[in-house]
This record gives sequence, structure tokens and C-alpha cells, in this order.
Amino acid sequence: MLLCAVTLSSVVSAQNSDTTRREVVRGWSVGAFPTISLSNTLGFQYGLFGSVFFYGDGSTYPDPLHKFTFEGSHFTGGRSRFYATYDSKYLIPNWRFTLSTLYIIDPLAFFYGFNGAAQPYADTLDESKHYYLDRRFLQAFANCQRELTEHLKLAGGLTFSHYNITDYDSTKYGADASKTLYRDYIGCGLIAPDEATGGNVFEARAGMVYDTRDIEAAPNRGFLAEVFLNGAFAQGGYNYLKLCAYFSNFIRIPVGFIPAGDPVFAYRLAYTGTLAGNVPFYMQQIVPMLVPHTMLTEGLGSAKTMRGLFENRIVADGVAWGNFELRIKLVKFTLLKQYFYIAINPFFDCGLVTQPYRLDRQAAAFGTEESVLKREAQDLATAAGLGFKLAWNENFIVTLELARSFDPALGNDFWFDAGVNYVF
Repeated sequence: MLLCAVTLSSVVSAQNSDTTRREVVRGWSVGAFPTISLSNTLGFQYGLFGSVFFYGDGSTYPDPLHKFTFEGSHFTGGRSRFYATYDSKYLIPNWRFTLSTLYIIDPLAFFYGFNGAAQPYADTLDESKHYYLDRRFLQAFANCQRELTEHLKLAGGLTFSHYNITDYDSTKYGADASKTLYRDYIGCGLIAPDEATGGNVFEARAGMVYDTRDIEAAPNRGFLAEVFLNGAFAQGGYNYLKLCAYFSNFIRIPVGFIPAGDPVFAYRLAYTGTLAGNVPFYMQQIVPMLVPHTMLTEGLGSAKTMRGLFENRIVADGVAWGNFELRIKLVKFTLLKQYFYIAINPFFDCGLVTQPYRLDRQAAAFGTEESVLKREAQDLATAAGLGFKLAWNENFIVTLELARSFDPALGNDFWFDAGVNYVF
């Protein structure tokens, strides 16, 4: 972003004054960059990430014919991740295919317990690594969509996940791994022995998608509605069925006086709930998706669900959340025959537990009335902040977001995260 700001004065004058001209990119567009970012939850990140787009003759631009995305990186907080995905709406006419694979090594994964505010949080315990465990997992994802009409699609997919969970390395990280919330939950029966160390999970999804967006990566208008069932068969007999419903709307505000384009008011309303079965604790933070917008969607509490909250702070059988933001393009310019814009997005996020998870066991462990914990769990969590965006050819969007949680027991007074893409 700073580099673009420095070069802006030399490239703005080279813009084509005909603002009605359609900007088109043809052929291949390759972006590979060093991963250099900083997060107050994960630390300093370094590695390599990028995307490869193929636009062909440009007739589908800004949608690419084929898109490849990859990342290999490490955080000083301990996490390493390796990711690759392929996505295309044009490989076979009227079909969309999405394939991805992900491997994460997380020796200090965050675990804040179940049901959000129903599980108390203490800063002093956090300093002694009370809220950590060691989590490593492999995930392979395949999804397809069949176009029924111009906007309506039938969608389905399969996912295989393997989780390996244990105590963090107390020798390496200098604290007693037996005094963690993870160990407390195992001791009081909130986490059963047959799920405590993870396992294999097979998931199948099927549902409908209605999509009227003009641009997928950063729409100016239209909406996306997804409703699907997500069924899973997990090791140890933990079989379950979830209902997932997501609605995103993008409304252009025709102010007319911003050369880079009109602002867009965007919002997303989301819900996931367990219809039947028993979900293993290590799968509860996963937010099922038909088309992954990012490497991994977890929450509530992450850069892709509720910004400003501790990572995976609200975990339950059912959750609902909303993201509301104003996307304002500040300046648009051309550099080396590539198209860029810089934008900001003030935002407000909120969410709550709609269906508590193992609340009876939690109440018994705490010696508290179940109704009291239920009220605490279902309190509305809120956060707000500001994002900064640098978009390249409408599709590759680098982002930095700052946020503040309005409940210190759920999130940070000052939260920041750098990555790619809008939150939705």
C-alpha cells in the first residue's frame, strides 16, 4: 500500500480520461509475493503466497477462466500453513469446480471453551498459556455447482479432514501444559476421551445457490444466497447434520462524485445450526462453505467471521452473525498495464449463540444454573473497526483490518490482521 502511494503521483496522470472505457485483462496474470504480515494473535508471518489467473481473450473479465491460489507461510506464534486451491466456472459449461488442500501445524492453537461468554476468560491465565493446545490437521475439499438458470445453481461437495490434537509442548513453550482449559475440559467430561485427540471426518454437502453479483471478489451490486445441509461422519461415532444459510447483499450508493467509483454498502447475515447428532469438539469452530472464500473459515472470532474477537472465541452447536461495512474506493490507477484501486471499509460485526453446546455438562462442571449460562451464551457480541484494501485487477485484494471488541471477555481492545480478500 505504501509503495502504491509513493508511485501514485506518477501513474494517476497516465490514466485514460475516458472513464467509460471497459478495462480488460487478457491471458495470464500471475502474482506471487513474500508473505510479510503482523497479527496481534499470531505474531509475525513470513512465507510466500499468491494467485494465478487465466483470463483467455478477456471476454469473462473480471472473472477469470481459471484461478489458482497458493500459500506457504509460518507465524512466529508457532503456526505454519500450506494451501493450494483451483477454482473455475468455465472448465465445463454450466458447471463450477472448486478443489483445495490445506495442511496446518498449530502448536499453540487457541481454545477458549464452549458457548462464548458462558466460559469466563482471564488475562492472567492467558499469559500462562491456559488457552492453548496443539492442533495439526489435513483437509481436502472438492465442490461442484450446476447452473440451473442464469443465477440459480445446485451445489454439492465432499471434504475429508484429519485432526491430531494434544497438549502443547511445555518443554518448548515454557509453561505447564497440564494446567490448560483443554485439560480442564477433559477432566470434567466436557471433552470425551474418544474425541480428545482428534480423528478423521468425512463431510458431504448439498444445497442451492442464488447469485446475482456482478463481480465475485468485490461486488458492486447484487446478492449471494446459499442454503445447504452439511452432514458428517466422524471417528468415534460422532455423526451429525448441520443447516447452513448465508446471505450477502451489495448495494451501490450512486454518489457520482468519486472518480474511483461509487461506494458500496455490503452486509452478510449468516447462520449455522446442528439439526441432529453430536459434533466432536474439534469440528465445532469450522464454518462449512460451498465455495471457500479463504483458506479456512473458523469462528466465531477470526478475520473471516467476527473481527475483533479472540480466535474461535464463540463455539456452539448453533451460531448466527452479521457483518456490515461500507466499501469506499479512494483512488483507481493503472501501473504496468495492470489495474489497481485503494479502498477503505469501516465495518461493524455482531454475533451470538443460537444453540448452546453441551450446556448441561458445562453447568454441572461450573456448579451454575443452566439458565444462567444460557443467558450469558446468548448475549450479543459486537465489534467495530476499519479496513484498508489494495486491489489488483479486481480479483487479488490485499487487506489490513483494525478492530475493537466491545466486550473485553470476548475480544481485543485493539485487534489487527493482514491477509487477502474481503471478509465476504
